[in-house]
Amino acid sequence: MNNTSIASIIDHTLLKPEARKEEILKLAAEAAEYGFASVCVNPVWVATAAEALKDSPNVKVCTVIGFPLGASHPAVKAFETAQAVKDGAGEIDMVINIGALKDGDDERVKQDIRGVVEAAGDKLVKVIIETCLLTKEEIERASRLSVAAGAHFVKTSTGFSKGGATVEDVALMRQTVGPDIGVKASGGVRTPEDALAMVKAGASRLGTSGGVAIAQGLKSSADY
Repeated sequence: MNNTSIASIIDHTLLKPEARKEEILKLAAEAAEYGFASVCVNPVWVATAAEALKDSPNVKVCTVIGFPLGASHPAVKAFETAQAVKDGAGEIDMVINIGALKDGDDERVKQDIRGVVEAAGDKLVKVIIETCLLTKEEIERASRLSVAAGAHFVKTSTGFSKGGATVEDVALMRQTVGPDIGVKASGGVRTPEDALAMVKAGASRLGTSGGVAIAQGLKSSADY
């Protein structure tokens, strides 16, 4: 993958609770300028981002569901997803029920994901499994359950827990889901070197608040 195409797999992210409208508009403008895959914003900003990107159809609006804990009721996650799609979201990043996964309640985990997939309709769904809280076996199981529930991607992290993406976890997720399901590395991806390492490990999407710095760094290295 060349440097230009790496920019095209970045979800340009702003999820801090104190984010203001001017910051969301700046995020959207940057995503359009650099050709990022999406902007990833909290649900309250979906309509704002969608309006800002109405003339940039290649840049999707991504939002987060059950974020950041994953502990919302499944019906709430499904409703939140439907509202986000109505507001203009083209991609959905939902957090699994981590406690249910750790309890071994696989059916509950799968149904939680499936409710979001169904509510999303034809929109792309990524499942955040929060790898820093999981064992290797749990990462594998969460990844398999996400695929079984109809999700299109598995994603490492919210960026709000005790750790983010690691090369080892990305490689394990890719090995588990195979070549046809997306793997998103998120949390701690800040530099061009981080981005390239995650892609090499098997990531097909990168979630980062440092998209502009990464894109500029990649361009500088290419120009050099």
